[in-house]
Amino acid sequence: MNAISAPFIAFVGTTPNIGTTATAFATAFRIAEASGRQVGYLCLHLKSAKLHRYLGIAEPAVTLDKLRPELASGSLTPDKLSRAVQTVRGMPNLHVLFGNMLRDQAEFFTPEEVEHLIRIAGQTFSIVVIDVGAYWDNAATICALRESDSRIIVTTDALSHFQEDGKRWISQVSPLFGLSTEQYDTVVIYPPWSTGGYRMKDICKEMGTAKLGEIRYGHSFYAQLDSGHYDHWLKEDPAGKTAMQESAEQLMDRHQIRRITPTIAVQPWYRKLLAHRNGASS
Repeated sequence: MNAISAPFIAFVGTTPNIGTTATAFATAFRIAEASGRQVGYLCLHLKSAKLHRYLGIAEPAVTLDKLRPELASGSLTPDKLSRAVQTVRGMPNLHVLFGNMLRDQAEFFTPEEVEHLIRIAGQTFSIVVIDVGAYWDNAATICALRESDSRIIVTTDALSHFQEDGKRWISQVSPLFGLSTEQYDTVVIYPPWSTGGYRMKDICKEMGTAKLGEIRYGHSFYAQLDSGHYDHWLKEDPAGKTAMQESAEQLMDRHQIRRITPTIAVQPWYRKLLAHRNGASS
């Protein structure tokens, strides 16, 4: 499906409410920041979409559920999707489609609808990051993981998360849909209250997955989520500036996404200089 479209990077959590969305969004933010390319972020949470709250948006103008008519009829286009997404403060090349607000409609999304959305997103953006949370009983999670080029499983160092939840989903359920444990990379979240009992090596060995990276969220991080300033934290806070940096770089290398120097490339004088040099050399 993805031979002629953007690379797809999907994030799935082993357990609800551990920080999967925050981790996925931080990765998308870092890729948009480093590449300067148009990055699409699809929140495919059908039951617990919260990203709009983290970004200080009480009522998003368009959410996933409002695209149901186009998805059901297969009539979504890149132009329609571009009008449905919202750009992020301080990162105008990061475009977010917020998740489903109608929880009672979650089971009614079909595989065909989700596949249509993913296909159109690949035609609209240069890179697509998909966040599906931790629930596997819906078309969004299954289709996103099947169609993506990179699959990132997010967990914590809590034994019940990576051993109990992780092994149940990744080792037992995922193979039913043609996905083996070796096809997943792992990001481990270490919350402030972590005892640090289990290392990345131990966690990946237990789940049978590959290492991608780890992230340590301090108390200030949770305060930024609650106040709706997560994007500001990622851009301005010393800890936020490095969140998911190494993992994003690995993914960019894997998918051959080139880096730019934004502070130079976006300056009008720099574009004029390039235009002048191109003209002189022609």
